[in-house]
Amino acid sequence: MIHITQLLFIVPGKEDTFHQFEDIAIPLMAEYGGRLLYRFRPGPEAVIGSMEERPYEVHIITFSSEADLDAFLKDERRQSIMHLKEASIRKSVLIKGAVVG
Repeated sequence: MIHITQLLFIVPGKEDTFHQFEDIAIPLMAEYGGRLLYRFRPGPEAVIGSMEERPYEVHIITFSSEADLDAFLKDERRQSIMHLKEASIRKSVLIKGAVVG
């Protein structure tokens, strides 16, 4: 099982474009064994301390295997909407991990 935390930083004014991408990409993950465990937008009061800017959204995602994740990333339907992602996401930080304990 693969766990991914993604910090997403949006181009100002491109929130609707980002949501268009997510409306297609998020349901598509399920076809590849992916699950969006958490999706949240941290407000200023949620950040106790930081040396970086606050992300627009944070996603915590899990996939059954690396092969399932790769298949999702290569899906033709996802590829056809990548222009929305590229137009709306200024920067993202992806952290892969595993459950401990």
